[in-house]
Amino acid sequence: MSDTFRAILIDKSEDGQTLSFTELTEDQLMDGSVTVAVEHSTVNYKDGLAVTGKGPIIRKYPLVPGIDFAGTVTKSDHADYREGDRVVLNGWGVGEKHHGGYAERARVPGEWLVPLPDRISTAQAMAIGTAGYTAMLCVMALEEQGVSPASGEVVVTGAAGGVGSVAISILARLGYTVVASTGRTEEEDYLKSLGASSVIDRDEFSGPVKPLAKARWAGAVDVAGSTTLANLLSQMEYGGAVAACGLAQGMDLPASVAPFILRGARLIGVDSVYRPRPQRLEAWKRLERDLDLDTLDSLSSHIALEDVPDAAADIVAGKVRGRIVVDL
Repeated sequence: MSDTFRAILIDKSEDGQTLSFTELTEDQLMDGSVTVAVEHSTVNYKDGLAVTGKGPIIRKYPLVPGIDFAGTVTKSDHADYREGDRVVLNGWGVGEKHHGGYAERARVPGEWLVPLPDRISTAQAMAIGTAGYTAMLCVMALEEQGVSPASGEVVVTGAAGGVGSVAISILARLGYTVVASTGRTEEEDYLKSLGASSVIDRDEFSGPVKPLAKARWAGAVDVAGSTTLANLLSQMEYGGAVAACGLAQGMDLPASVAPFILRGARLIGVDSVYRPRPQRLEAWKRLERDLDLDTLDSLSSHIALEDVPDAAADIVAGKVRGRIVVDL
């Protein structure tokens, strides 16, 4: 193994954020009990904001971005891991304040890692990535609220993106009737291939928010927030639940308490960054069982490390379908 390894490094000056491709040594990695040879990372929406500087994601400079990675342990001082173990990491501030996945090596506390399930390769783990792992957490949240396939239609916003694509695939495989909401209706064939029963334009959720609209949805997975989420809430069936995991449209919520009081609607916030370890382990077990891994090929593309800046710009601009795997 070379003494140096490739990495993307982001720094900041008075003129703004700068990105460079560089060579690092293990001495330049941050503290941690486990060192990993990174085989694959990915480009999530959050990564797009970090790399382009269009969102206040990075909180410590200089920093290797990339909020997740999968690879093989090369050194370990942690009791749960030894050399040769395959692991995956999502969240914990990696790529925000701790060197992340856009480097050929990473060092992190062992508590942040999850053993990779046997049936999932490191490439598939990043085809899933934080977006897919978050989608699984959203599905689990709906199940915990009693939303079942028999309950009625479940709508997924941002359907052609990473969270949306994986959520549709999982929900459809579990027997749910899934409606895909997207601003890219030209992706209808792709979304139906993932299991969506129908596709609607996201404009259906962009109008003025009524305290209560016609009840339609038993459940929802929302990545948008703002007006979209408010309209979703107003359209929930009695006892319906929304798993909200994103704020691509905005952090505001111009909603009424009416859906909660008059229809018993529930809004469940889904965090993936600091999720307790038992729930992480369960989510990855569920991904191994409930996600058709062959489907990952149809919703994934692979790029080199050098292509990350362009991919980051594209995902922020809403031009990316499905998942992007970065091959280290």
